[in-house]
Amino acid sequence: MIFAGNFWPWRFQIAWVLALLLLIPLRDTRGLGAQAAYARAHMLFLHGALKESQSESEQGYKRFLGSSPEWAAKFQLLEARAMVGRGMDDDALRVLSVQPTVLNTREEIIEKFTLEGVAFAYLHQFALAGQRLDEAQNLCASAYFAACDGVPIRRGILANRQRQPAEARQYFLEGLHLARAHQDPWQETTALLNLGYVSLQTEHYDQAVEWSRSAYRSAMALDAQDQAQNALGNLGWAYFKLGDKERALQLFLEAQNRAEKIGDVRLDLKWVSNAGYVYQDSGDLTRAIQAYGQSLQLARQINSNDDIVNALEDLAHASIDAGKLDEASAYIGQVNPLVSSSGNHLDALDVMLAQARIVAARRQDQQAEAIFRAVASDPASQISMRLGSEHQLARLLELEGKTDLAGRMYKTALSTFESARADLQNENSKLPFLANATSIYDDYIHFLVTQGRPEEALLAADQSRARTLAQGLGLVTSKQAFRSPPFSPRAVAQKAGAVLLFYWLGERQSYLWTVTPERIALSALPAQKEIAPLVERYSDTLLGPEDPIQPGDEAGQTLFRVLVAPALKLVRTGTPVAILADGALTRLNFETLLAPGSGPAPLQVQNAGHAPIIHYWIDDVTLFSAPSLSTLAAAQSVHPIAQNLLLIGDPVSPNSDFPTLPLFGFEMKQIAKTFSAQKAVVFSGQQASPAAYLSSNPGRYSYIHFVAHATASRTDPLDSAIILSSTSAGEDSFKLYAREIMQHPIDARLVTISACYGSGTRFYAGEGLVGLSWAFLRAGAHSVVGALWEVSDESTPRLMESLYQGIKQGQSPAVALHDAKIALLHSQSKFRSPFYWAPFQLYSRF
Repeated sequence: MIFAGNFWPWRFQIAWVLALLLLIPLRDTRGLGAQAAYARAHMLFLHGALKESQSESEQGYKRFLGSSPEWAAKFQLLEARAMVGRGMDDDALRVLSVQPTVLNTREEIIEKFTLEGVAFAYLHQFALAGQRLDEAQNLCASAYFAACDGVPIRRGILANRQRQPAEARQYFLEGLHLARAHQDPWQETTALLNLGYVSLQTEHYDQAVEWSRSAYRSAMALDAQDQAQNALGNLGWAYFKLGDKERALQLFLEAQNRAEKIGDVRLDLKWVSNAGYVYQDSGDLTRAIQAYGQSLQLARQINSNDDIVNALEDLAHASIDAGKLDEASAYIGQVNPLVSSSGNHLDALDVMLAQARIVAARRQDQQAEAIFRAVASDPASQISMRLGSEHQLARLLELEGKTDLAGRMYKTALSTFESARADLQNENSKLPFLANATSIYDDYIHFLVTQGRPEEALLAADQSRARTLAQGLGLVTSKQAFRSPPFSPRAVAQKAGAVLLFYWLGERQSYLWTVTPERIALSALPAQKEIAPLVERYSDTLLGPEDPIQPGDEAGQTLFRVLVAPALKLVRTGTPVAILADGALTRLNFETLLAPGSGPAPLQVQNAGHAPIIHYWIDDVTLFSAPSLSTLAAAQSVHPIAQNLLLIGDPVSPNSDFPTLPLFGFEMKQIAKTFSAQKAVVFSGQQASPAAYLSSNPGRYSYIHFVAHATASRTDPLDSAIILSSTSAGEDSFKLYAREIMQHPIDARLVTISACYGSGTRFYAGEGLVGLSWAFLRAGAHSVVGALWEVSDESTPRLMESLYQGIKQGQSPAVALHDAKIALLHSQSKFRSPFYWAPFQLYSRF
């Protein structure tokens, strides 16, 4: 994907260049001697200023051709290197074709051959590329030269262009080994970049993340901006394919901005295209088509056949999504001869997929079905192509009324997805990867509902959200194929002793299943795009200065009518209600919804216009949140371990961002006194460190409580952390990360995170709100109390004291938390507002 060569040992090269640069004026190089001028142009290249390096190399070649031909030859090679780095392969070959008066060393001859080899590879002139690289290799066989270390990497680039990723990977690994053996960080960065890229091509996205992160760190250590932006873009693509669109777009735009600044046209157009993919996937087709058009223009500017093909294919798919079938056909007409001449089978498959989508949209069903099946069954198809073909084929069969075949094809697509997901090794990758199947699950669930199979639809919806947590708890193996879980939802309701409200937010239609021990009732709800803005609006109200019950907030009442009212006939007094939320609903505390009818005084509110009396739903029910039906079904009873407490908090402030609060200590004392001294292990002050928790054998405690600040990462939820006391172990030694929590099994009846954003701030498809609460459930906690928003350090100690007093009196955590909230709600203080009592939510798997 990239080419950045270095043919002299780095430790000598960098010292030499830096020494010379000390003698060079920064603004005027006209009077520089050949050696100093070359040093400046070369340093510009090393730092990624390719356009400037190319310009100064061209000037140096012209200036010294007559007086110092040996330096002119060096400038010529450097100019070509910069051109290849910018994607100007034809121009680089033109420059290299001019035979210099002098080629000083075999080092330079090897460099020339490898430059030509890579340029020919990018131009798909593979025979010439192989010939040049063979010549370089032959020269290296006679003696060792520093330039020889780069030959395996360039062979890897050629193999990659020839769609031989396994062979390319071996070459890149060989290049990495040589670079490290000869202490050449530039070649090491190049090898890491290409290992990341080949991992992307083979759809090993979590591996691509690791290689690309390493490449970025290495590039930044060298201040090699071209390499750095390349690593950022590759990292963005890995996250995009893993389903993390938000982070991907951020990385693509940053990489594109850097590529544009340094004049790297090839990568500029690539990151523009990739940003287009995010826009398209998010439904912003206008911006997607603009991005692809810009990419096509840049590709034609550098005469890159591959990139022209990619841009035309992208424009075709986006035009299909926009319903512009004639425009899509026109793009296919332009790309077909290019694909045919290149012989690239993957491009041919992508064109076939676009053609199938066009004829399917025109209801030429038989032709569309044949093409979809051909793409899906082709051994060369990538996972994304097979998923797309199988999903589109399932929808087509459904439209044709072939319901049995459609159902089987939906299951086939989901099995393809599960197989790909099972191959991921990294938990960070598994989470966002779920988003790749959301639309398939959505269509399959809608299909089952329309076929009058609501319970199957419920099981499919549960399957979509249970996967990662279930694997973490050891309830299923990672290699299990898609299948309906072997349990009865009504039996789960019986076991939980609760009414279950299971939500699915869909693109066309949302659903609510109300599950009791006796029956399952299905209710159709508005589409996600109608519900999510209401949740956002009401969440903002809850964080504001006004108590939403006083004006009778419209969003709070509407959400109750939409989300809860359809289930009310099955909600019995005294029976807890379990909320199994989806998407934006994971940010919503259902206790705060405004229910009609009378509620306990003094909170009955009647507006001036004789509006109905309203009250918070918490007055009617005890609520808790659950991750999925399958995890509830598989949950074991709480083990009869000692009723003991691990209490960690009131840490020493690590910095001004996390100040020590006086009420931390007060809350610690209030919690500790509910347990005897023999039953409580307390770490406070300097002792309250992440190491103290991790080494405390947390699995032996029935209750674990944290009193501290916390952070929630939106871009990487497993980077969410509890802020404790610092140690000397490192810069972030004061952070107890969610990913660390997950790796230490526990069996606690209750974990309480008395900190802001303890529940996380981001939901992934199928996993709900991800953060610290999720991590503790993942580690084995039966229930977790976490916060949805920033909590008050005034009201929290009171609420927590009431919570543990209730538990001490034999109440379940759900009932104890409910009663503690009610006490605040019906007080005559400012703490009646949900801002103070509603952030804490109980997440349970029983």
